[in-house]
Amino acid sequence: MILAIDEVIPFWDQAFSGFGDIRPFRGRNLRAVDVRDADAIIVRSISPVGADLLEGSSVRFVGTASIGMDHLDQEYLRSRKIYFTNAAGSNANAVAEWVVTALLTVATRRGWNFARKCCAVIGVGHVGSRVESKLRSLGIPVLLCDPPLRDATGNTKYQFLPDVLGADILTLHVPLTRQGPCPTYHMIDHNLLERLSPGTFIVNSSRGAVIETGALKQALRAGRLASAAIDVWEGEPSIDYELMDGVDIATPHIAGFSLDGKVRATEMMLDEFCRFFNLQRNWKTCGIFPPTATVRPLRNPDICEALRSITLQAYNIFRDDNNLRSLRSLRRPQAARCFDQLRNNYPFRPEFRHFTVELLPEDHHFAAICQAIGFQTIIASNIRKAD
Repeated sequence: MILAIDEVIPFWDQAFSGFGDIRPFRGRNLRAVDVRDADAIIVRSISPVGADLLEGSSVRFVGTASIGMDHLDQEYLRSRKIYFTNAAGSNANAVAEWVVTALLTVATRRGWNFARKCCAVIGVGHVGSRVESKLRSLGIPVLLCDPPLRDATGNTKYQFLPDVLGADILTLHVPLTRQGPCPTYHMIDHNLLERLSPGTFIVNSSRGAVIETGALKQALRAGRLASAAIDVWEGEPSIDYELMDGVDIATPHIAGFSLDGKVRATEMMLDEFCRFFNLQRNWKTCGIFPPTATVRPLRNPDICEALRSITLQAYNIFRDDNNLRSLRSLRRPQAARCFDQLRNNYPFRPEFRHFTVELLPEDHHFAAICQAIGFQTIIASNIRKAD
């Protein structure tokens, strides 16, 4: 058995130990010669997998430790009867927590009242459904946009894109597709941006090319939008730093990089690998996660500010924002290399469930919100766990 695996996938050496010849590779440097005699490969979203890589190889199994599969030539894989799988849903909660943290940060910065802001969740799959639940718990009215899901279920609550453009916030959670009835490549383009009100705020944690970079940059410069929070960038790792200058929150494609999500993704790859090759899984994940930490909210009558204070203790989004903005002065090739380094060397953050919010007895309403977005809470001597 020969398995080629991206060396940046967390815990790969522990998870796949004992399964034969394990050959680690660097994701952007993967070559056909590296996998010619391999039985299986496990990649990340930065490694294109198709005929150029696999033609003439012995590969029978392709796993991608990512939600998206736009880097896999699925038609080619099917034509060669090569099994492929992804880690759908593995980092959904991590991305939803990134969205919550970003919006709470922007809300306090801009003085938003969430009850007066409507958010459209565009794409209501693993990630979008979690985002919807957390935003509703914050008191934000939510619209849902997912035409394929509407067609599949017949449920009219999943609206078409033109129907939700009046929302104050658009948050994108769609796969990157170029074909089919609802292609998402450059879904947010000049024409669509022209239809938005000047106060609209855009959040993108899906794929960079869902938004036409030049059009968004122009709209921001012209003041046709309030601003944006961007985690994914067209052309990664060589991104447009002029666009970054115009947004409120900018992070280097790490929204889904929680410790929990990475462990889940590796587990999913391992389980599918073992199932396909009829092998016995031996990896145990106990001991990987840190002990629960206690956080305390800022005693502030503004509930948004109090929530922001606990989310920032659990996940300091400013660190990621500052790290990306620090690349602005570098030459393009060096900035691209450093962008990859920020991702490859990212210190995976524990999800909110690893934090307990310490509250006073009168904080029952606040406790319910904390639990709904993922935290544990302590009120007096009772511990209440998040759903």
